[in-house]
Amino acid sequence: MEFAKESLHAAFWACSLEQVQVSAETLPSSPSDISGPEATPTASSQQSFKSGLFNFYHSLILADGKETTVHLLKDIPKRYYFVLEEDRALVPFTITVTPCDVPIEWSIFVHRASASLLGKAAQGKISSLLNRAGEGELNAQDVSRFQKATSTVSTIFNYKGNSVETYVGMSSQPALYVLEFLSTERDTHVTVYLTTDTTSGHLYPELPLDPRIDVIGIGHTTVTLTWKHSPSALQHRESIHYCLLVNEKHNYKSLCAAETAIRFSGMKMPPALALSLSPYLLEPQQVMILSNSELSIINKVSSGEVRQICIGTKNTYTVPNLSPSTQYYFDVFVVNLLTNASAAYTGTFARTLEEPEPKVMKLKDGKAVQVVLDGKKQKFYSLQYQARHKKVQFAFQLCRGQVQFHITKNGKTVASENILGLRYLSLKGKLLDTYLVQLRSKEESNSSVKVQVSPHFHKPLFPLLPESLKIKSFSKLRTCNSVTIAWLGTQEQSKYCVYKKRIEEYQVWIELQNTDTCSGPESRHKSEKVLCKYFYDINLQRAVTTETIKGLDAGTLYLFDVYLIGPSGISVRYHSKVVRTRKKC
Repeated sequence: MEFAKESLHAAFWACSLEQVQVSAETLPSSPSDISGPEATPTASSQQSFKSGLFNFYHSLILADGKETTVHLLKDIPKRYYFVLEEDRALVPFTITVTPCDVPIEWSIFVHRASASLLGKAAQGKISSLLNRAGEGELNAQDVSRFQKATSTVSTIFNYKGNSVETYVGMSSQPALYVLEFLSTERDTHVTVYLTTDTTSGHLYPELPLDPRIDVIGIGHTTVTLTWKHSPSALQHRESIHYCLLVNEKHNYKSLCAAETAIRFSGMKMPPALALSLSPYLLEPQQVMILSNSELSIINKVSSGEVRQICIGTKNTYTVPNLSPSTQYYFDVFVVNLLTNASAAYTGTFARTLEEPEPKVMKLKDGKAVQVVLDGKKQKFYSLQYQARHKKVQFAFQLCRGQVQFHITKNGKTVASENILGLRYLSLKGKLLDTYLVQLRSKEESNSSVKVQVSPHFHKPLFPLLPESLKIKSFSKLRTCNSVTIAWLGTQEQSKYCVYKKRIEEYQVWIELQNTDTCSGPESRHKSEKVLCKYFYDINLQRAVTTETIKGLDAGTLYLFDVYLIGPSGISVRYHSKVVRTRKKC
C-alpha cells in the first residue's frame, strides 16, 4: 500500500506544478493506449521519477476526519496529499488550516485527468486507478499509465497569513489534491483538518454569527466582558466550554498560537500549566477536572503576564486583579473538551482606569494611629507629617503579619526597611520638613501596624520592652486545675495584666494566627481577666515574675495572654501561650 502511494505521488511531482497542460505529444493517441505496452523509459524520465520519489519523503498522506499537526522548517516547503473517494457524483470536502505562530503560505493544487481529451473510457480507467491509489494497490505500471493520462495541474486555493482559514470544495471527477505549506520567517507548526463528512457535525465548535467580544465594564483593576453563545455550547453544554486569555501584548487568532508564543518566550511549562493553557494537551482525566471548575493560571513570561481562565459555559466574566492604567488584550476560545479542538472569537482590548491618588492621612505629634493593610492589593498606605522641630522620632509597632515602611523627606528617601516588633527611628532635618511614610503588607493576608511620630524623645509613646515577649509555662507545676506561667519584665515600673480563655483543639491555630499584638485589654471580655499587677527590677537578670492561675478545668486547653501597659497607656501584648491542664492528678 505504501509503495503504491509513493509511486503515484512521485509520478505526479515528476511533472512541474507550473505546468498547466501536458503537450499533445505526451498523450496517448487513443484511450486504449492507456492499457497498452509501455515504452522503454529514457535516462531523463528515470531521473525525473527518482527526483519525484525523493520529494515524496518530504510529503505525507493527509488523514480524513482527523486533525494533523504539521511541523515546518524555515524556507523548506512541505506537501501533503489526499485522494477523494469516487463513489458518488459529487464529493464535498473542507480543509481547515490553523497557523500556530508566524504567518505561513499554503496552497491547494489539484491534478485532474482531461475527459475531453481522453474520453469516457479513459476517465473510467483513471477513476479506477485513483480508487486503487486510495486503497494502496497501485504498482509501477499503474503509475506510468496515470502519468500519461494526467493533463492538467491547477492551483485552486492560495493563502498567506496567520489567520485560521477554511477551504470548502467539491470534487466531481477523478483527481488528486496536494497541499503545500511554507514558512519563510522561522520554524513553526500548523494544524490541518480535512473531512469529507459534512453531515455528522464539526470537529471545531461553531462561532455565533457575531463573534465579537464586548467590553461592558472597566474599573481600576477589573474588566467585564461578554460575548454571544456558541451554538455548539448551547447544544452540548457538558463538552463545550469557554476559555479566556488575557495578556498585555496583542490578541491571538488561535489557542495554539497563544501556547506557542508563551513557549517561544523561553518559559518552561510544567505539566500543570500545560493543562490550563492548551486543550490540545489535555488528557481525558484532566478534561474532567477542567470541566468541573473554573481554572485560572498565570504564566510569567519575558514579554509580560499571560493569564488563562477556563470558565465553563458562562458568557459573561469579570477579569480580576489587573493593574491600573494598563492596556490588556482579551481573547475568548470555545473549546470542545472531547476533541480538544477550539475556535477563536474576535479578540478585543481595553485599558483599565487610572488609579486615583492615594488618600494621605496626616500624622499629629504624639498621636498613634493603627493602619490595616490589604495584602491582596499590595498597595502603599501613605501618612504625612510636617515637622515642627529639627529632630523627630518615628515609632512603629508591628501588630500582625509582615509590614515594610518607606520614609521620604521632601521627596528624598531617608529610610526603608521591614518592621520587626517595635522599631524606633530618629531623624534630623529642618523646620517644616515634610515626611511621607508609606506602608505596605509583605504577605497576601492583611497586616497591621501602629505608627507614632513625636519630637519629644524623652516621652516615648510605647513602653520599655523586655528582652523577650515569650510566656513560659512550667510543666512540673501544672495540675488538673492550675497552671503556672512566667514572663520577663523591665527596669521600668509597668503594669501587667493577665487574661485566660478556654479554647478547643481546632481553635488553637486560628487564635495564634489572628493574634493582634497591638490590641489591648479593652478588646477582651471581662470574664477573661485574671489579674493586673505592677513590678520591675533594676537588675534585668531578676526582672522576671510568675503567676499561678487556679480554678481551671481538668484536661482542658487554655489560651493565656499578658499585656504590658506603659506610662502613656499604650499596651504591648506578649506572645500568646496555649497550655492544657492535666487530666488526672
